[in-house]
Amino acid sequence: MQDTKKFFENLSGAGKSIGVLTSGGDAQGMNAAVRAVVRMGIYVGAKVYFIHEGYQGMVDGGDNIKEASWESVSSMLQVGGTVIGSARCKDFRTHEGRLRAALNLVQRGITNLCVIGGDGSLTGANLFREEWSGLLDELVQSGQISEEAAQTHSALHIVGMVGSIDNDFCGTDMTIGTDSALHRIIEVVDAIMTTAQSHQRTFVLEVMGRHCGYLALVSALACGADWVLIPEMPPKDGWEEQMCHKLSESRLRGSRLNIIIVAEGATDRHGNPISSNTVKDLVVRCLGFDTRVTILGHVQRGGTPSAFDRILASRMGVEAVLALLEASPGTPACVVSLCGNQAVRLPLMECVQMTQEVQKAMDEKRFEEAVKLRGRSFENNLNTYKLLSHRKIDAELPRSSFNVAVLNVGAPAAGMNAAVRSAVRVGITEGHTLFAVNDGFEGFSKGQIKEIKWGDVGGWTGQGGSLLGTKRTLPAKHIDKIAEQMRIHNINALLVIGGFEAYLGLLELQAARSKHAELCVPMVMVPATVSNNIPGSDLSIGADTALNAITDTCDRIKQSASGTKRRVFIIETMGGYCGYLATVGGLAAGADAAYIYEEPFDIRDLQSNVEHLTEKMKTSIQRGLVLRNENCSENYTTDFIYQLYSEEGKGVFDCRKNVLGHMQQGGAPSPFDRNFGTKIAAKAMQWISKKLKEFYRTGKEKLDVVWDCVKSELIFVRQKIHRIPKEQWWLRLRPLMKILAKYKTSYDVSDSGQLEHIVRLRAKDISAI
Repeated sequence: MQDTKKFFENLSGAGKSIGVLTSGGDAQGMNAAVRAVVRMGIYVGAKVYFIHEGYQGMVDGGDNIKEASWESVSSMLQVGGTVIGSARCKDFRTHEGRLRAALNLVQRGITNLCVIGGDGSLTGANLFREEWSGLLDELVQSGQISEEAAQTHSALHIVGMVGSIDNDFCGTDMTIGTDSALHRIIEVVDAIMTTAQSHQRTFVLEVMGRHCGYLALVSALACGADWVLIPEMPPKDGWEEQMCHKLSESRLRGSRLNIIIVAEGATDRHGNPISSNTVKDLVVRCLGFDTRVTILGHVQRGGTPSAFDRILASRMGVEAVLALLEASPGTPACVVSLCGNQAVRLPLMECVQMTQEVQKAMDEKRFEEAVKLRGRSFENNLNTYKLLSHRKIDAELPRSSFNVAVLNVGAPAAGMNAAVRSAVRVGITEGHTLFAVNDGFEGFSKGQIKEIKWGDVGGWTGQGGSLLGTKRTLPAKHIDKIAEQMRIHNINALLVIGGFEAYLGLLELQAARSKHAELCVPMVMVPATVSNNIPGSDLSIGADTALNAITDTCDRIKQSASGTKRRVFIIETMGGYCGYLATVGGLAAGADAAYIYEEPFDIRDLQSNVEHLTEKMKTSIQRGLVLRNENCSENYTTDFIYQLYSEEGKGVFDCRKNVLGHMQQGGAPSPFDRNFGTKIAAKAMQWISKKLKEFYRTGKEKLDVVWDCVKSELIFVRQKIHRIPKEQWWLRLRPLMKILAKYKTSYDVSDSGQLEHIVRLRAKDISAI
């Protein structure tokens, strides 16, 4: 199959010049995208230019357009905002402004533009591209450039990346900066919750989103807010009474706080704005609750980019350079997007038109359509929020007479509690009686089982660890007792949230069905482990929080190394035999190398890495970062690698080592893990309800071990010992980390280069997370 693959080594950037600019509002992660464009561009032999201050810098020229070097983007990865500056530019909207910009680009030989910004910035870039030949003709006629220069630079290629915290651009699951903005919001919500509980207060939070309610909706889902107001789905008439009734009911059930989240562009059905102060006055007037308003404002744009945004931006930046290298004069301007785990290219104007369609639908009060146009991810978020937040009166609930047990198995993972809360509330809404099992399969065998109700899981989304308690014990030794407890409590279905032990445990229960009729019930597993090693699942709850813990620590370590000069840090990460955390953490932290079990290495590789770092110390970047997965090698331990580097680097650099350990499992779950855990557990419970109705106690149904988009058969490959799946999508990211660390490597781009259409992508019906 080797000959059918296409490798980027065949794509040369020699003789090409690429300009990179950030335009419009800033967003965390823009610097990571700039860094990736610069380093990938230089790597393939192209010249790369910073265009400072966005389009204004392109129009003004001079020192605003400077050639970038490999070292000039060092230390950018962890910085928020955009270090090359951004500006709103009126001049570029005029023909004269674009003419000056064209002259400045031609003078430097730039015919490839990488634009990082919102839909306005990208639309401006497309217009510039369409006018390019006409602009060159004018410059020739006025004598500012020669005929030869016009012919040499006859085609302008545009590739866009969407940098916007609002996630308001159609065609991509996530835009650069959105995840980091959610981190800022959730940090504030977590802080507010403690003071609100102390005083029995109601807090109204206003978040950004003039035309898009994504931030408000996802943060409401991630913190379990009582009410959310977004522009895409204004509340129905009479919402004031409904909201106050819900807040009052929540207090009667024992809650000491209420959280209401308002998008800055929220309106009612008649287009009247709903401000945070309006909501506060309403609550005070109708309920008399002590109520406070917090407007987050530009806090949401600030701070360090999250691990997700760094990885997203790095992948997009590399893909953007590949797109520019492959572009021909007839190639339309494209935008690099994220679809599931795949970077794709879409025609820029198709995405812009679809984005404008959303606003048009909202203006014409076609709100249901506006939600659908936002995409499946947005729609899923909204549906899950509705499912979890609007509790029906007991008399209105369907009664199923089914009992469902929920338990956590394996090591703790941030987001487990959000998943339990979601499963319990969706199960109750479906009419089932929910039972919580403490301490995993071991607690199950001992009868540590009790009914769990709606109010019992209030406030669980932001809690780290496992409130139910979890153990690694497998059920095989306790099968008889577990079957007995299932009979005593009349358990009709099992929902297991956990890691590889949960996966093995359900397989053991499945194997015991022939002996115990009680086990012939629907069972589903929700993957939750920092190792991200569950077969059949691309992502596990807890892995994103662990990645952020690793990234935060590496940022501090790099700062220490920068201050000391000529220092290399060896960092050991968790993950068992799975190298996900080391690889993706290395990409997010800008590591020089990451050692993992899946990619065997020997003493020659270690020596090569030392030599690479020795060369690096001769430049202005006098620090190094090396990640090592805890079980990557039996003999090349962290101590061994530390001692080898110390000896071989003597006189050039010194070494330090850090074992991150269980800090990667702890702390408050990230917004992604809260949201992911909430949605995947809701889907799992809905699957259970469906199976209960279809196959109850027939013993014939297939045991779905993992709920995920992946519907493939789950096959053991070295799993009993090493606990790693047969295929791991993230291994494709390893060459990116090496390229950005200046290693010569091979990168398969077989999946790249296909310009898809946004309509066709929708037709694939991708179940966005």
